[in-house]
Amino acid sequence: MEWLTQPEAWIALVTLTVLEIVLGIDNVIFISILAGKLPRHQQARARQVGLSLAMITRILLLASIAWIVRLTTPLFTVFGHAVSGRDLILIGGGLFLIGKATFEIHDRLEGEEGHGSDRVRAGFAAVITQIVLLDIVFSLDSVITAVGMARHLPVMIAAVIIAVIIMMWSAGPISDFVHRHPTLKMLALSFLLLIGVSLLAEGLGQHISKGYIYFAMGFSVFVEMLNLKMRARAAPVHLRDAYVGETAAPA
Repeated sequence: MEWLTQPEAWIALVTLTVLEIVLGIDNVIFISILAGKLPRHQQARARQVGLSLAMITRILLLASIAWIVRLTTPLFTVFGHAVSGRDLILIGGGLFLIGKATFEIHDRLEGEEGHGSDRVRAGFAAVITQIVLLDIVFSLDSVITAVGMARHLPVMIAAVIIAVIIMMWSAGPISDFVHRHPTLKMLALSFLLLIGVSLLAEGLGQHISKGYIYFAMGFSVFVEMLNLKMRARAAPVHLRDAYVGETAAPA
């Protein structure tokens, strides 16, 4: 516990906690959108379970630092590009994000109102499964960042726990805000599409600076906030909802 007396360890803890929160925002948004497909009484539970699993995944990965380091070891070469285990995970996660975001956008804009409600009503396990898959991808990126910034395992674990607790506290308000403003929901899905492309490019050896991505996302949110203020007195945009309450009248 000698790290408690080291100022650089506390600086690393604060810095890493902030970075973990920033890296986890897209995870919170994705979890909120997935949880929104469930009945309202299950949404909060799905968010809490999803973020709890994210924390557990990160801690388990941190406890396996040697395995994390080996993930960057090239497994084979394709057209002169060395492919590692991390690359394969990023490619798989990127393709999943692109496919899922595209499906959600199509489903909300082109699908019939209330279609598939039986599937959604029984889909808690399916939603949690999708959350777990994305937790693995986002956790890998988060853990690699943590390993690169801090030397002490307790510091890394503490930063992850603090960040997840803060995200749990903010997940509800973020989810409610996103679902109250359908245009923000579409913007969030577009962000997931952008992140998916970024992960895919990263896995293929084409690095895209996260600073550019976060700047684009931040600027888009700023513009949308201005649009929300301008449209405050206009009729709200309506997106088709895949879930129909149990009390809905039959067609």
